[in-house]
Formats: sequence, C-alpha cells, structure tokens
Amino acid sequence: MITGAERLTDDVVLRPASLDDAEVLARAFRRSRDHLSPWDPVRPESFYTTEGQAERLRAQAEKSAVGLVAPWLLLDEVAGAVTLSHIAPAPLLSGNLGYWIDVTYAGRGLATAAATAVCQIADERLGLHRVEAGTLLDNTASQRVLAKCGFEEYGLARRYLHINGAWRDHRLFQRILNDRTP
Repeated sequence: MITGAERLTDDVVLRPASLDDAEVLARAFRRSRDHLSPWDPVRPESFYTTEGQAERLRAQAEKSAVGLVAPWLLLDEVAGAVTLSHIAPAPLLSGNLGYWIDVTYAGRGLATAAATAVCQIADERLGLHRVEAGTLLDNTASQRVLAKCGFEEYGLARRYLHINGAWRDHRLFQRILNDRTP
C-alpha cells in the first residue's frame, strides 16, 4: 500500500484514496458526469452515490492490499483521481495508468502533475519498469498529457474498451521508467 501525500499545486494534494472519500468522490463524479461521459463507460446510477463509491473504494482497497491496484485522489475537495491498475509482478513490472479531472479543475495542469507524480511513485516506491495508458483516438487533451509526461505511442488497439455505449479504438502509450533488473 502506498502512503503519504504529494503536493501538486498550492491547493491540490495527491494522496491514496480511502473509504472515507466516498461522499466527496460521489459529489465530484456527479458534478463532472457530463464532462467525463465521452471518455467513460456507461455507468449505473448507483455509481454516482456515496454508497456506490464506498463499494468501489472497498473493492479497490482489497486489490490494493494484494498489490494489484494503487488508487489516488487529487484533493482540494476532490479534484480528480489517478489509478495504477493491472499491476503485474516480474518479469513484466508494469501498471496501467488511468486518470480523470473534475470539470471545475480542468485545464490547470493537474492531470500532467498527477501522472508525473504517479510515474515517479511507480518507479521509486513500487519498483515498476513501465507504465502504460490508452486514450480514445480523439482525446487529444489526454494524449498531450501523456506526451508531456514522457509517454510514447506504441500502438493502436481496435475496439479496446466499452466507452460511452460502444467498443472504442484506443491509442496505446507507454513510459519506460527504468532498466533495473527485476
């Protein structure tokens, strides 16, 4: 489990998610629902409730306890979230980066700051070799974030994820963190 907080800006901190975050996380998802819908799967109404977020945070905590996922929140209230999922042990030593920013915080560089911080944590604390990410083909804002963070595009995945009601193609990116021997 990752502990500690990283200051991203004067008013926003990146820290591990906890069960206590369910209510503010649900509010942030409700506030950003329309903003995020082009990039997200279709979600049940329960996802936008405190109970739904508590259930999601409990599931993440179980996976985090065995090293499969590492979820963080960007906090002023909740300004967004970053998750490393599908964390794989040696010989792969890789994780999949996902993130979102609350609509009221968009355009402030928080996604770039958070992705950079999580890559550093993935390298220095988790001992990962690489981090990968995928974006919808037309999500140029997210592609700019990844480029600023040192990711390189390495492929195209057809019908990769079910997003906004349909199977969508994605550009695949990776960042090699180090060349240490596992």
